[in-house]
Amino acid sequence: MVLKDKVAVVTGAAQGLGKGFVEILLQNGAKVALLDLNEEAGKELEEHLSKVHGADRAHFYTADVSSEQQLKDVFQKIVTKFGRIDIFCNNAGIVNEKNWEKTVSINLSGVVRGTYLALEHMKKENGGQGGVIVNVASLAGLGPLPSAPIYTATKYGVVGFSRALAMASELASYGVRINTLCPTFVRTALIDTFHSEEKTGQFFNLKSVTESLLDKFPLIEVEQVAKGFLLLVKDDSLNGAVLSVQNSGASFVSFPKEIQKTPVSL
Repeated sequence: MVLKDKVAVVTGAAQGLGKGFVEILLQNGAKVALLDLNEEAGKELEEHLSKVHGADRAHFYTADVSSEQQLKDVFQKIVTKFGRIDIFCNNAGIVNEKNWEKTVSINLSGVVRGTYLALEHMKKENGGQGGVIVNVASLAGLGPLPSAPIYTATKYGVVGFSRALAMASELASYGVRINTLCPTFVRTALIDTFHSEEKTGQFFNLKSVTESLLDKFPLIEVEQVAKGFLLLVKDDSLNGAVLSVQNSGASFVSFPKEIQKTPVSL
């Protein structure tokens, strides 16, 4: 996909990974709608990006991904302003093991909700022009993070949902590719929540396990993850791909074609 003048939408766009995705999309010629609950940070970023990349290339919208109505309204505003949607990135996510319903609502339900709404505007059977959706999971969606089981569950869900829907999109000729990005620990504000008793709750006593995983999987920078994101967007041959990004580099994840069974005596 050539990104010049394509229209992209990124959730959780005001900081961290979302901000990195927005910047790399703009650098490659796209126009970007930024979605986030943090209105102050979002408007500041919009102002900064307009100075760097030119007026009207980036526009901020306040939206809560856990609200169906808010997302519907903001999608309509984006289509009215930009005319279409070519790229959608579900990036918004939290860590909160105490309020696990909220974590599921944002990390998993929000991804499903955003993906389905994006497809309504993008898929060819509805008059859309096709495009690509990138859902941000985590290395915790490929291997469990003991100190955050709900976070782990939501990220496993994102991987499974995205892979299944990618196949459905191909079979139904939606014209929309759906890929998944699984970064390891990234140097963003989110990393601090893994060390917070307020966020990890009853699993706070497992913080030493998290520390050992951080030693095994050192922090990576936002820019490295953004390059992986760009690959999933631009390469038209990729649908249903799951890209892991770690300190050692990026690699596509292979999954077994059938479940391997180990016989046991019952």
